[in-house]
Amino acid sequence: MTLAAPKIGGSQANGDSEAPGPQDSNLPSAPTSGSTSGRRNTYHTTLSNTLANLDMNAETRYDLRNEDLKDLQELGQGNGGSVKKVEHIPTKTIMAKKIVLIDAKPSVRKQILRELHIMHDCHSPYIISFYGAFLSDPNICICMEFMDKGSLDGIYKKIGAIDIEVVSKVALAVLEGLTYLYDVHRIIHRDIKPSNILCNSEGQIKICDFGVSGELINSIADTFVGTSTYMSPERIQGAQYTVKSDVWSMGISLIELALGRFPFSESDPDDDDNFSDLEGTLSPESVLADKREKDKKKDRRKSKGHIVNEPAPRLTPEGRFPGEAEDFVDSCLFKDPDARKTPKDLLKHPWIDMARASKFDCKVWANTF
Repeated sequence: MTLAAPKIGGSQANGDSEAPGPQDSNLPSAPTSGSTSGRRNTYHTTLSNTLANLDMNAETRYDLRNEDLKDLQELGQGNGGSVKKVEHIPTKTIMAKKIVLIDAKPSVRKQILRELHIMHDCHSPYIISFYGAFLSDPNICICMEFMDKGSLDGIYKKIGAIDIEVVSKVALAVLEGLTYLYDVHRIIHRDIKPSNILCNSEGQIKICDFGVSGELINSIADTFVGTSTYMSPERIQGAQYTVKSDVWSMGISLIELALGRFPFSESDPDDDDNFSDLEGTLSPESVLADKREKDKKKDRRKSKGHIVNEPAPRLTPEGRFPGEAEDFVDSCLFKDPDARKTPKDLLKHPWIDMARASKFDCKVWANTF
């Protein structure tokens, strides 16, 4: 679920055997026999029923129809669809409309339904708001809150390293969002990175993109999904992972924002292996040459090896940032997940207390670019 220049063209790696959650009973089973049109009709029926149920139970209901949505700006596109800034003419509400081709592979169909349920059920000031969805054959259109300043990935690449006071507010918002997802919905995000953290001109910071999120059973999930360059060591090694893996990804993201560059120099974070057909950054407009693609894959392998075998990155140089910030980031990046704290525990960290008490005005900051 992205409102900033999205990349919608990855592939799901080992993501079809998702640990089942309560909502999975709503997902269509692929027929063992029959025509493609039969499978398509089955999915259409399931999707229509899902949308009807979500619409009936929506807290804020918009009567969403294509003819009532005026295209204002294309925010991104890829192989699987596009995202546009639109105006809902009857209410004058600015939205982001995500258009996804529904005649996709089963894993993507399942992912679309999962994302709809998660977005519908989440009500938090730290999570992007969901306005509704509708079928526009052969697509499904998902409408959600528009964040006019875009992703933190795009912001720091535009203005450079982000002030540590802003980074502390980002940490607070992400922790609140992760804690809400985990405590209320038993969900881990599994793809925390700057391109999935958005900002608006009010200075609000929110998490988006739940296409690869998973409902938890016994507080763990086994499926290898997410963006490899932000993955924790235990995830890269194929071990079971918990909400603490989101903490690692957040720690890497905070360093990236504070330094204005990705902390693992061997790899560009946009060169991810993944994993979600509904990603959070703009996909390349042209196909890369074979040699360049091989070089990127080599760099990704280096980055993975670095994450597992080398010391975790830190806020450097030492002394440049507040000691509380350094300690917080260090505590996010313990290689041993048992030593890493949960988002709920980290909300009690002194740096987060400082962020809450800070008079720094993120709204003023957000309107400087």
